[in-house]
Amino acid sequence: MKSFFDKNYQTPLWFKEKGFKEKQLKEKESVKLSRRSFLKSAAGASAIGISAGMALPAFSLTLKDKNALAELIQTDPWKTLDATLMHLLPDSSLSASNGPSAKDINALAYLHQVMTVQPTEQDEKAFILKGVGWLNGFAKSEYNKLFVELTVPEKELLLRSISRSQAGGNWLNTLLNYIFEAMLAPPSYGGNPNGIGWQWLDHQAGFPLPKIGQRYFELPPRSQIGKKIAVRNINDEKTNIKRSNKA
Repeated sequence: MKSFFDKNYQTPLWFKEKGFKEKQLKEKESVKLSRRSFLKSAAGASAIGISAGMALPAFSLTLKDKNALAELIQTDPWKTLDATLMHLLPDSSLSASNGPSAKDINALAYLHQVMTVQPTEQDEKAFILKGVGWLNGFAKSEYNKLFVELTVPEKELLLRSISRSQAGGNWLNTLLNYIFEAMLAPPSYGGNPNGIGWQWLDHQAGFPLPKIGQRYFELPPRSQIGKKIAVRNINDEKTNIKRSNKA
């Protein structure tokens, strides 16, 4: 593939398995919903109220992590990914909702962990990175600038344009999915510092929360094996009970 508009593009299996809906970013003319309202309603649909005075996890990026990210966003692909995430969930300090931005929820830090630490499929990571090249290529053809150099209205028009293609819609939905995760995942995964996303959505997370070293991809294989054995034992017991009843 050479661009988001390649007619030979087919939605990959890893994308379908995540349950995304193609062309999700297309506006419905009958419903005018802001991107921020969409994020809040979609991510907070099953949220439950947070108790008054509840202590939230005090986890944030270390100074080393912050310095590393600050260096990363000086060059691509992270520079363009950061700009795209910030456009999808921009700062709203002047709006009534005053919700967190992609920067506030550490969306780029979360995505970086997904790409470098978590067991993410290679095809998905390659698709995200190729999308950066395709986006900048399209920006060059339309405005003779890189995406990060565009004005906000130009970025909006460009992203709306690529969302009309199957590959472009899938790429944007992939990034939106990681915005959801950065907003709702426990802080130990790199996003949602100090539960800022939960506070905005008035959401109470499950407890206990995983710490670094206890995240799902860090759990020892034997813990998964133990679960399989436990399920098998239950099924064996059910079979034995049925045999006993027949006897």
